[in-house]
Amino acid sequence: MPEQLSIEKTKKETQKHIDQVAGYIALAITDLHKRMNNHDASKLESPEIEGFTKYTAQLKGLTYGSEEYTQSLKDMEPTIKHHYSHNSHHPEFYENGIDGMTLIDLMEMICDWISATKRHQDGNIKKSIEINEKRFKISPQLLQIIKNTVELLENIPFKKEIK
Repeated sequence: MPEQLSIEKTKKETQKHIDQVAGYIALAITDLHKRMNNHDASKLESPEIEGFTKYTAQLKGLTYGSEEYTQSLKDMEPTIKHHYSHNSHHPEFYENGIDGMTLIDLMEMICDWISATKRHQDGNIKKSIEINEKRFKISPQLLQIIKNTVELLENIPFKKEIK
């Protein structure tokens, strides 16, 4: 039987573990902070700025996932392709789609989806998730995690209303 640790040794080992976890959380926060400051920055430069200038007002009035919305995306395909290829929070960035993403990518994607629904007159995050479940072939387990995260973000008591 292995030797039992002293309380002091247990505290020291536990504190080391706590510090290591804090370090990894800090790495995740640093990456999220970087993404927060650079989200969709490619939309502000050519060739994306021209395409989004032309189509954003049109997309705003369309229902996400509708035939008209899908056609608008096809019309702006060069812009969208460039955008997806420069932003890892889009499943299209990866050859294997959502399966290529990290949890950090997913977190940014979820925040993007919530925010995107606010750009549409009839935006609805729950409906968008249903559409995206099929569009990106999201597994049931990941789908539930996404729903749980949206619920959390929408109900954090100390958040200010984000418009």
